[in-house]
Amino acid sequence: MSLFITFEGGEGSGKSTQARALHQRLSSMGIPALLTHEPGGIPLGHEIRRWLKGDRANDKVDVDPLTELLLFNASRAQLVAAVIRPALKRETAVICDRFCHSTIAYQGYGRGLALDLIEAANNIATQGLRPDLVVLLDIPVEQGLSRKKLKDRFEREELAFHQRVRQGYLEIAKKDPQRWLLIDGSLPKRDIERQIWERVEQLLPRVTKKR
Repeated sequence: MSLFITFEGGEGSGKSTQARALHQRLSSMGIPALLTHEPGGIPLGHEIRRWLKGDRANDKVDVDPLTELLLFNASRAQLVAAVIRPALKRETAVICDRFCHSTIAYQGYGRGLALDLIEAANNIATQGLRPDLVVLLDIPVEQGLSRKKLKDRFEREELAFHQRVRQGYLEIAKKDPQRWLLIDGSLPKRDIERQIWERVEQLLPRVTKKR
């Protein structure tokens, strides 16, 4: 079963938790499933993530927004080529914690880079690959940031930055309601998990639903 699902949201939205929960559910049903994330999922991606997110050695490095865009997409291009497309060809359900829409929200709406520039870079990196479903967990900025104990370079940005990112996500989702599932990220985890499964189940082949 070839199914590509991505999880999006601001800091502390709970998307990673829900991505793991969905992966575990599919796997427990005997459905081949792969869980990956951006930036990361491969050695090159982990190294790029270290520079972009910041760690003890280099968290004071000032990365230009255009550099961010290119680095995120360098990691994405390799992840798509080495992990995501091969898995989809094997009829494996791929669940990715962040994908190209994060770049639109963060580097576009957040940093202010031109959206057409970002779209062009994303298209090169993904070679036109788009998710079948995008799950967006929306949560008030202050609430999301309060959940984070160790702050990385993005989490330390001013509130206005995170507000722009949140608004960007909502605008993107509004333009493509058939592909996006918008969920209140402040709901109990079980309620969120249930809403996600109800939508995912609609995408599964009939033979899978009977398992």
